[in-house]
Amino acid sequence: MSPFRILSLVALLWLAFTAPSRADAPRVVASVKPVHSLAAALMQGVGQGGNNPKLLVDGTASPHSFSLKPSDASALSQADIVFWMGPTLEPFLVKPLASLARGAHIVTLIEAPGLHPLALRSAGAWADGDSNQDGHPHLLPAVVGGAADNQIDGHAWLDPTNAKAMARAMADALIQHDPADAARYRDNLAALLRSLDALDAEIGAILAPVSAKPFVVFHDAFHYLEARYRLDGVGAITLNPEVRPGAARLSQLRARIQASGATCVFAEPQFETALIGTLVDGTQAKRGVLDPEGALLPAGPDLYATLMRANAHALAGCLGG
Repeated sequence: MSPFRILSLVALLWLAFTAPSRADAPRVVASVKPVHSLAAALMQGVGQGGNNPKLLVDGTASPHSFSLKPSDASALSQADIVFWMGPTLEPFLVKPLASLARGAHIVTLIEAPGLHPLALRSAGAWADGDSNQDGHPHLLPAVVGGAADNQIDGHAWLDPTNAKAMARAMADALIQHDPADAARYRDNLAALLRSLDALDAEIGAILAPVSAKPFVVFHDAFHYLEARYRLDGVGAITLNPEVRPGAARLSQLRARIQASGATCVFAEPQFETALIGTLVDGTQAKRGVLDPEGALLPAGPDLYATLMRANAHALAGCLGG
C-alpha cells in the first residue's frame, strides 16, 4: 500500500473517531394502531429501523384484554418515548409503564393540549340526552387526571381534530428527545395536519347525507365520530367488548332499535357477531361493520386515513342504502 493511501486511511479513521456523533432517533413505543400510525407519519425520514416506532397491540388484538409479550416488555424497558391514550383504553399498560418504562417519557395522549375528551356512556340504549343531534355531547374538562380518567372514552382519534392535537403533542415529545431532527419533525407535522384537515372535510361530506339516520354499534367506541359529524348513534350492545351483555340489556336495546327505527346495527371485525343477528331479527335494521382501531389493516403511516375513510363509507353505505 502506498504511503499516500496509508495517510488517507489514517485521516479517515481520525475523522471517524473525532467528529461529533449524531444521536440515534428516539426509540418509540406506541400502544394501538391509530396512535402508531400518527407516530410513524411524524417519524418518516428520521433514522427509523424496521420496528421504530414499535407497535404493541397489533393484528386483531384488543387493548381491552391485551397481554404483553416478552418482546413488548423489552421494547418498553428500552423506550425513550411511549405514546398511549390512557388507562381507560389500555389498562394493560398501567403497571408496565410504572415498572418497565420508568426511564421513558410517557405521553398520555388523552391529555394532549387542545384535545376534547368525551365521557363514557352506559352500554345499551342511550338516553335522549346522550344523542349528538343537539351538538352537545358529554364533554369532559380539557385537563383530566386521577379518578376522572375512569370516565373518559379513550377512542379520541376518531375525531380528526383530536388526532391533530395528538400529533402536536407527539411531535413536541420527539423534538424534545431529538432536537437534531427538529426541522424534519416540524415538516412532517405540518404535512400531517394538512392531510388531517382534508380528511376531516372529506369525511364530513361523506357522512352529511346520513347524519340523521339512527344506528347501533357493537361497543361504545364511536362517540367521538358521532360527535364530530353529528351522527345519531342510539346505543351499543356492550360497554366492554370482552363482556357479553345480559338478556335484560339486549331486550332493552332491541326495544330501542324498534322504537327509534334504527337503520343499521354495526359489528366489529374482531368480535363475536352472533348477537347482531339476535338484535336485527324481525326488525328493519341491516347489518354493517365498523372498526375503531384498524384490526384488519396493515400498521403504518397510512393506516389512520384508511381507517377513517373505511368507517365513513361503511356508515354511509349501510345507513344510506
